[in-house]
Amino acid sequence: MSKNPWDRSPVEVLRAGPGFRLESFDPSATPGWSDDKDDGTERMRDQGERLADLQEMLFAEGRSGGTRSVLLVLQGMDTAGKGGILRHVVGMVDPQGVDHASFGKPTDEELAHHYLWRIRRALPQPGRLGVFDRSHYEDVLVVRVEELVPPDVWGARYDEINAFEAELVGAGTAIVKVALMVSLEEQKARLMERLERPDKHWKYNPADLAARAKWPAYRSAYQAMLDHTSTEIAPWFVVPADHKWYARLAVTELLLDAFERLGLRWPAPTYDVEAEKHRLQAT
Repeated sequence: MSKNPWDRSPVEVLRAGPGFRLESFDPSATPGWSDDKDDGTERMRDQGERLADLQEMLFAEGRSGGTRSVLLVLQGMDTAGKGGILRHVVGMVDPQGVDHASFGKPTDEELAHHYLWRIRRALPQPGRLGVFDRSHYEDVLVVRVEELVPPDVWGARYDEINAFEAELVGAGTAIVKVALMVSLEEQKARLMERLERPDKHWKYNPADLAARAKWPAYRSAYQAMLDHTSTEIAPWFVVPADHKWYARLAVTELLLDAFERLGLRWPAPTYDVEAEKHRLQAT
Protein backbone atom coordinates (compact mmCIF):
# COMPACT_ATOMS: atom_id res chain seq x y z
CA MET A 1 0.00 0.00 0.00
CA SER A 2 1.84 3.05 -1.29
CA LYS A 3 -0.11 5.84 0.34
CA ASN A 4 -1.38 6.39 3.85
CA PRO A 5 -5.17 6.01 3.58
CA TRP A 6 -5.83 7.77 6.88
CA ASP A 7 -7.33 11.23 6.31
CA ARG A 8 -6.26 12.07 9.85
CA SER A 9 -4.07 10.18 12.27
CA PRO A 10 -6.09 7.70 14.36
CA VAL A 11 -4.31 9.11 17.40
CA GLU A 12 -5.87 12.46 16.59
CA VAL A 13 -9.30 11.41 15.35
CA LEU A 14 -10.02 8.82 18.08
CA ARG A 15 -8.75 10.70 21.12
CA ALA A 16 -11.41 11.67 23.64
CA GLY A 17 -10.65 15.33 24.12
CA PRO A 18 -12.59 18.10 25.87
CA GLY A 19 -16.19 18.20 24.75
CA PHE A 20 -16.32 14.61 23.54
CA ARG A 21 -19.87 13.25 23.88
CA LEU A 22 -20.87 9.60 23.57
CA GLU A 23 -24.45 10.57 22.79
CA SER A 24 -23.33 11.90 19.40
CA PHE A 25 -20.79 9.13 18.76
CA ASP A 26 -21.45 6.68 15.91
CA PRO A 27 -20.21 3.13 16.69
CA SER A 28 -20.74 2.14 13.05
CA ALA A 29 -18.45 4.84 11.66
CA THR A 30 -14.87 4.45 10.43
CA PRO A 31 -13.47 7.88 11.34
CA GLY A 32 -10.32 8.92 9.55
CA TRP A 33 -10.26 5.90 7.23
CA SER A 34 -10.77 6.66 3.54
CA ASP A 35 -10.56 3.15 2.04
CA ASP A 36 -12.49 -0.11 2.35
CA LYS A 37 -12.26 -3.24 4.49
CA ASP A 38 -9.84 -5.04 2.17
CA ASP A 39 -7.45 -2.10 2.23
CA GLY A 40 -7.83 -1.96 6.00
CA THR A 41 -6.90 -5.63 6.30
CA GLU A 42 -3.82 -5.08 4.13
CA ARG A 43 -2.80 -2.00 6.11
CA MET A 44 -3.19 -3.88 9.40
CA ARG A 45 -0.98 -6.72 8.15
CA ASP A 46 1.73 -4.28 7.08
CA GLN A 47 1.57 -2.31 10.30
CA GLY A 48 1.53 -5.53 12.28
CA GLU A 49 4.93 -6.46 10.91
CA ARG A 50 6.34 -3.15 12.13
CA LEU A 51 4.58 -3.59 15.48
CA ALA A 52 6.12 -7.05 15.91
CA ASP A 53 9.61 -5.69 15.21
CA LEU A 54 9.23 -2.91 17.77
CA GLN A 55 7.79 -5.26 20.36
CA GLU A 56 10.82 -7.50 19.93
CA MET A 57 13.08 -4.46 20.40
CA LEU A 58 11.27 -3.63 23.64
CA PHE A 59 11.58 -7.23 24.82
CA ALA A 60 15.32 -7.19 24.02
CA GLU A 61 15.67 -3.90 25.89
CA GLY A 62 14.01 -5.45 28.93
CA ARG A 63 16.33 -8.45 28.77
CA SER A 64 19.24 -6.02 28.72
CA GLY A 65 18.30 -4.11 31.86
CA GLY A 66 15.72 -1.72 30.44
CA THR A 67 12.78 -0.67 32.58
CA ARG A 68 10.22 0.47 30.01
CA SER A 69 6.98 -1.27 29.08
CA VAL A 70 3.71 -0.67 27.23
CA LEU A 71 0.24 -1.24 28.68
CA LEU A 72 -2.83 -1.65 26.49
CA VAL A 73 -6.07 -1.14 28.43
CA LEU A 74 -9.22 -2.49 26.78
CA GLN A 75 -12.66 -1.49 28.04
CA GLY A 76 -16.01 -2.11 26.44
CA MET A 77 -19.44 -3.61 26.90
CA ASP A 78 -19.97 -7.31 26.25
CA THR A 79 -19.43 -8.22 22.54
CA ALA A 80 -17.48 -5.00 21.91
CA GLY A 81 -14.59 -7.06 20.55
CA LYS A 82 -11.96 -7.16 23.29
CA GLY A 83 -11.25 -10.82 22.61
CA GLY A 84 -10.88 -10.13 18.90
CA ILE A 85 -8.31 -7.42 19.65
CA LEU A 86 -6.33 -9.94 21.69
CA ARG A 87 -6.40 -12.58 18.97
CA HIS A 88 -5.95 -10.43 15.89
CA VAL A 89 -3.88 -7.46 17.11
CA VAL A 90 -1.88 -8.68 20.10
CA GLY A 91 -1.66 -12.02 18.29
CA MET A 92 0.61 -10.43 15.70
CA VAL A 93 3.48 -10.04 18.18
CA ASP A 94 5.68 -12.57 19.99
CA PRO A 95 3.66 -14.00 22.91
CA GLN A 96 6.77 -14.41 25.07
CA GLY A 97 6.88 -10.62 25.34
CA VAL A 98 3.22 -10.22 26.36
CA ASP A 99 1.74 -10.09 29.87
CA HIS A 100 -2.04 -10.55 29.70
CA ALA A 101 -4.53 -10.07 32.52
CA SER A 102 -8.32 -10.29 32.53
CA PHE A 103 -10.29 -8.65 35.32
CA GLY A 104 -13.71 -10.01 36.17
CA LYS A 105 -15.59 -10.06 39.43
CA PRO A 106 -13.07 -9.61 42.28
CA THR A 107 -12.26 -12.63 44.42
CA ASP A 108 -12.66 -12.56 48.20
CA GLU A 109 -8.90 -12.03 48.50
CA GLU A 110 -8.99 -9.12 46.09
CA LEU A 111 -11.96 -7.54 47.87
CA ALA A 112 -9.94 -7.60 51.09
CA HIS A 113 -7.46 -5.17 49.53
CA HIS A 114 -7.59 -1.75 47.89
CA TYR A 115 -9.15 -2.02 44.42
CA LEU A 116 -5.82 -1.20 42.75
CA TRP A 117 -4.06 -4.06 44.54
CA ARG A 118 -4.94 -6.66 41.92
CA ILE A 119 -4.09 -4.18 39.16
CA ARG A 120 -0.60 -3.53 40.48
CA ARG A 121 0.07 -7.26 40.69
CA ALA A 122 -0.73 -7.62 36.98
CA LEU A 123 1.33 -4.74 35.58
CA PRO A 124 3.68 -5.66 32.73
CA GLN A 125 7.25 -6.53 33.55
CA PRO A 126 10.05 -4.42 32.01
CA GLY A 127 10.33 -5.06 28.29
CA ARG A 128 6.81 -6.44 28.03
CA LEU A 129 3.59 -5.46 26.35
CA GLY A 130 0.89 -5.69 29.01
CA VAL A 131 -2.74 -6.16 28.02
CA PHE A 132 -5.66 -5.58 30.39
CA ASP A 133 -8.93 -7.16 29.27
CA ARG A 134 -11.09 -4.89 31.43
CA SER A 135 -9.16 -3.09 34.12
CA HIS A 136 -9.19 -0.76 37.12
CA TYR A 137 -11.93 1.12 35.28
CA GLU A 138 -14.40 -1.57 36.28
CA ASP A 139 -14.32 0.20 39.65
CA VAL A 140 -15.91 3.33 38.19
CA LEU A 141 -18.12 1.52 35.67
CA VAL A 142 -19.69 -1.71 36.94
CA VAL A 143 -19.29 -0.63 40.54
CA ARG A 144 -21.10 2.62 39.80
CA VAL A 145 -23.95 1.19 37.72
CA GLU A 146 -24.56 -1.78 40.01
CA GLU A 147 -24.31 0.48 43.09
CA LEU A 148 -21.76 -1.78 44.77
CA VAL A 149 -20.25 1.11 46.74
CA PRO A 150 -21.58 4.58 47.65
CA PRO A 151 -21.14 7.44 45.13
CA ASP A 152 -18.58 9.22 47.30
CA VAL A 153 -16.39 6.09 47.16
CA TRP A 154 -16.39 5.52 43.42
CA GLY A 155 -16.39 9.28 42.84
CA ALA A 156 -13.02 9.60 44.58
CA ARG A 157 -11.50 6.94 42.36
CA TYR A 158 -11.15 9.13 39.27
CA ASP A 159 -8.41 11.19 40.92
CA GLU A 160 -6.85 8.05 42.41
CA ILE A 161 -6.70 6.43 38.99
CA ASN A 162 -5.17 9.53 37.40
CA ALA A 163 -2.49 9.60 40.08
CA PHE A 164 -1.88 5.87 39.65
CA GLU A 165 -1.45 6.20 35.89
CA ALA A 166 0.82 9.22 36.28
CA GLU A 167 2.98 7.06 38.55
CA LEU A 168 3.14 4.33 35.91
CA VAL A 169 4.05 6.73 33.12
CA GLY A 170 6.71 8.31 35.32
CA ALA A 171 8.19 4.86 35.88
CA GLY A 172 8.46 4.17 32.16
CA THR A 173 5.16 2.56 31.14
CA ALA A 174 3.44 3.92 28.04
CA ILE A 175 -0.33 3.54 28.47
CA VAL A 176 -2.75 3.08 25.56
CA LYS A 177 -6.37 3.21 26.80
CA VAL A 178 -9.00 2.03 24.33
CA ALA A 179 -12.75 2.19 24.87
CA LEU A 180 -14.44 -0.06 22.31
CA MET A 181 -17.95 1.22 21.62
CA VAL A 182 -20.51 -1.09 20.04
CA SER A 183 -24.08 -0.06 19.21
CA LEU A 184 -27.09 -1.52 20.94
CA GLU A 185 -28.24 -3.04 17.63
CA GLU A 186 -24.87 -4.62 16.83
CA GLN A 187 -24.58 -6.03 20.35
CA LYS A 188 -27.98 -7.67 19.92
CA ALA A 189 -26.87 -9.27 16.66
CA ARG A 190 -23.66 -10.57 18.21
CA LEU A 191 -25.47 -11.98 21.23
CA MET A 192 -27.97 -13.69 18.93
CA GLU A 193 -25.12 -15.22 16.95
CA ARG A 194 -23.77 -16.71 20.17
CA LEU A 195 -27.14 -18.30 20.83
CA GLU A 196 -27.56 -19.62 17.30
CA ARG A 197 -24.11 -21.22 17.01
CA PRO A 198 -23.19 -24.20 19.24
CA ASP A 199 -19.53 -23.25 19.01
CA LYS A 200 -20.41 -19.83 20.49
CA HIS A 201 -22.68 -20.97 23.34
CA TRP A 202 -19.77 -20.94 25.76
CA LYS A 203 -19.32 -17.21 25.12
CA TYR A 204 -22.92 -16.36 26.01
CA ASN A 205 -23.76 -15.30 29.54
CA PRO A 206 -27.41 -14.72 30.54
CA ALA A 207 -26.14 -11.94 32.79
CA ASP A 208 -25.21 -9.99 29.64
CA LEU A 209 -28.88 -9.15 29.19
CA ALA A 210 -29.03 -7.60 32.65
CA ALA A 211 -26.19 -5.26 31.74
CA ARG A 212 -27.81 -4.56 28.36
CA ALA A 213 -30.98 -3.44 30.13
CA LYS A 214 -28.89 -0.80 31.91
CA TRP A 215 -27.38 0.61 28.70
CA PRO A 216 -28.20 4.28 29.48
CA ALA A 217 -26.63 3.98 32.93
CA TYR A 218 -23.51 2.41 31.46
CA ARG A 219 -23.26 5.12 28.82
CA SER A 220 -23.39 7.74 31.56
CA ALA A 221 -20.70 5.88 33.49
CA TYR A 222 -18.49 5.68 30.41
CA GLN A 223 -19.00 9.37 29.72
CA ALA A 224 -17.94 10.25 33.26
CA MET A 225 -14.92 7.96 32.93
CA LEU A 226 -13.85 9.75 29.76
CA ASP A 227 -14.52 13.18 31.23
CA HIS A 228 -12.45 12.55 34.36
CA THR A 229 -9.64 10.25 33.23
CA SER A 230 -8.72 11.15 29.65
CA THR A 231 -5.55 13.00 30.63
CA GLU A 232 -2.65 14.46 28.71
CA ILE A 233 -0.29 11.64 29.70
CA ALA A 234 -2.86 8.82 29.48
CA PRO A 235 -5.67 9.83 27.12
CA TRP A 236 -8.61 7.66 26.15
CA PHE A 237 -9.13 6.61 22.56
CA VAL A 238 -12.76 5.84 21.72
CA VAL A 239 -12.94 3.29 18.91
CA PRO A 240 -16.15 2.52 16.98
CA ALA A 241 -16.53 -1.26 17.22
CA ASP A 242 -19.48 -2.19 14.99
CA HIS A 243 -17.00 -2.99 12.21
CA LYS A 244 -14.55 -5.46 13.71
CA TRP A 245 -11.96 -4.91 10.98
CA TYR A 246 -11.88 -1.18 11.66
CA ALA A 247 -11.60 -1.59 15.43
CA ARG A 248 -8.69 -4.01 15.03
CA LEU A 249 -6.94 -1.75 12.53
CA ALA A 250 -7.42 1.29 14.76
CA VAL A 251 -5.99 -0.45 17.83
CA THR A 252 -3.03 -1.68 15.77
CA GLU A 253 -2.31 1.91 14.73
CA LEU A 254 -2.69 3.27 18.26
CA LEU A 255 -0.42 0.61 19.70
CA LEU A 256 2.16 1.10 16.96
CA ASP A 257 2.20 4.85 17.64
CA ALA A 258 2.94 4.20 21.32
CA PHE A 259 5.84 1.90 20.43
CA GLU A 260 7.26 4.33 17.89
CA ARG A 261 7.22 7.13 20.43
CA LEU A 262 9.60 5.09 22.60
CA GLY A 263 12.40 5.53 20.06
CA LEU A 264 13.48 1.92 20.49
CA ARG A 265 16.86 0.62 19.34
CA TRP A 266 18.42 -2.80 19.48
CA PRO A 267 20.56 -3.03 22.64
CA ALA A 268 24.31 -3.01 22.17
CA PRO A 269 26.02 -6.37 22.86
CA THR A 270 27.91 -6.78 26.11
CA TYR A 271 30.56 -8.91 24.40
CA ASP A 272 33.09 -8.52 21.57
CA VAL A 273 31.18 -9.58 18.44
CA GLU A 274 34.28 -10.16 16.30
CA ALA A 275 35.95 -12.18 19.03
CA GLU A 276 32.87 -14.36 19.31
CA LYS A 277 32.86 -14.91 15.55
CA HIS A 278 36.45 -16.20 15.75
CA ARG A 279 35.59 -18.41 18.69
CA LEU A 280 32.61 -19.85 16.82
CA GLN A 281 34.72 -20.50 13.73
CA ALA A 282 37.16 -22.47 15.86
CA THR A 283 34.51 -24.87 17.14
